[in-house]
Amino acid sequence: MGRALLQAGSATATTLAHDLGLTGAGIRKHLDALLAAGLVESSERANYGPAALEGPKGRGRPAKVFMLTKKGRKVFGEQEQSLALTALKFISTHSGPEAVSAFADHIAHTFEQEHSDVTKYSTSQERAMALVDALNVDGYVATVTPGLGDSIQICQHNCPMGDVAIEFPIVCEAETEAFSRLTGVHVTRLATISNGAPVCTTLVPKSRRETK
Repeated sequence: MGRALLQAGSATATTLAHDLGLTGAGIRKHLDALLAAGLVESSERANYGPAALEGPKGRGRPAKVFMLTKKGRKVFGEQEQSLALTALKFISTHSGPEAVSAFADHIAHTFEQEHSDVTKYSTSQERAMALVDALNVDGYVATVTPGLGDSIQICQHNCPMGDVAIEFPIVCEAETEAFSRLTGVHVTRLATISNGAPVCTTLVPKSRRETK
């Protein structure tokens, strides 16, 4: 579904159902889930893509058209990932591992700056919840689950730079350090998609001050 919208630019539910071989009820169930996740948006008229060229058909309210949000394009797109990997390979070849490390740190610090409001919360768990919201803005499809004791786990179900992290683990390491700075506690990366896990999982404990 996401890939179909990525390729089409925009499309009606009827067009998607036809292209994917689904029933009307089936396609709307998928669209409702994508809308709820913030991956797709709808409008009365497409801004771009083949659906933008279709004029009103018949009487009554025009059919809604659906298109990926910025978050959705990050989730379902592959071009950005491939370009990022190509860029890092070039940097590694021509400038060495120190340059790759500096790039990873730059990405991590940029994320911190863009989501610095996470630090306005007083407890590590409140910050973790705000961090999940920040990750979802950037297309990581993040959720929170209970951890051991009083800790919680941040689960990232998508990694927009997954192929980069496979070849350059320093990207994950820099991201983990950013999570520690934003939450105010030492977090532990338990699993990563780049290492074959279904989700990236990060353990966020309560701070010593909170456990007293």
